[in-house]
Amino acid sequence: MLPFRLVYHPRYDLNLGAHVFPSQKFRLLRDRLLATRFCAETDFIEPEPATDADILLAHDAAWVMKLRNGTLSYQEILRLEIPYSRQTIEAFWAAAGGTILAARIALESRFAFNAGGGFHHGFAAHGEGFCAINDIAVAVRRLQKDNAIRRAMIVDCDVHHGNGTAALFAGDPSVFTLSIHQYNNYPTEKPLSSLDIHLADGTQDREYLDRLQNGIAAALSMFRPDLIIYVAGADPYCEDQLGGLSLTFQGLMERDRLVIGTSLRERIPIASVLAGGYAVNVEDTITIHANMAKVAKELLLGCA
Repeated sequence: MLPFRLVYHPRYDLNLGAHVFPSQKFRLLRDRLLATRFCAETDFIEPEPATDADILLAHDAAWVMKLRNGTLSYQEILRLEIPYSRQTIEAFWAAAGGTILAARIALESRFAFNAGGGFHHGFAAHGEGFCAINDIAVAVRRLQKDNAIRRAMIVDCDVHHGNGTAALFAGDPSVFTLSIHQYNNYPTEKPLSSLDIHLADGTQDREYLDRLQNGIAAALSMFRPDLIIYVAGADPYCEDQLGGLSLTFQGLMERDRLVIGTSLRERIPIASVLAGGYAVNVEDTITIHANMAKVAKELLLGCA
């Protein structure tokens, strides 16, 4: 049995069809972990989808109503960059429920892995960059509302700046947002995070890891969270179609080891979410996500 729970819902797939975002990756990751006997069916726990009340903790009522009723304008759909369907909206609500559940489990058992989520481009009143809602913000606000946590830190390691997350928590002293990303990449406008680490095109493993380590150390010297949510994007990978960094499989595993290991040593519960990943070969994206689960298992068994 794994030393942590894997959160997964079969409705995570956004049903995008032929699209650069392989939203079938959530199912493929689950299948890979089972096929390689990394885990058993009993290691997965299925979340309840988030309620509208949960979503409204982070999003404007008018935006939630548009998503529910399918009344988005043409411009809003263009900005979202994915087709609208009822199935897609159900997938976002399921992902938010998964991130809420993973966060709650992490508080009880140090670490939890949501095999979905990480939609960090979702703003309060609009969606963009494949993200209709921001499950990260929903989870933080839900746990704060329930008095399960007071302070949260977001460590966002997607290749793209976490603009929605930064905007949603701007000016909130209870949430620290750290984003390490390729500077010359989407989005053009990057609202200030609590700490932004801008990387040059082509940044490789060593520089990435050094700057991330320094960034996490600086963040924790300024802010002590009750929970960390780790946005573990697979798209800093050197062969990602929407990225321009040059991290290897090994470099990405070291990234995971740095973030998760630091959290465990500091005795801060941590929940991970998947975020982006657009490798030319989708199996590479699945490998990166699966490797994070392997790193977490090694770390948790090592400190048991």
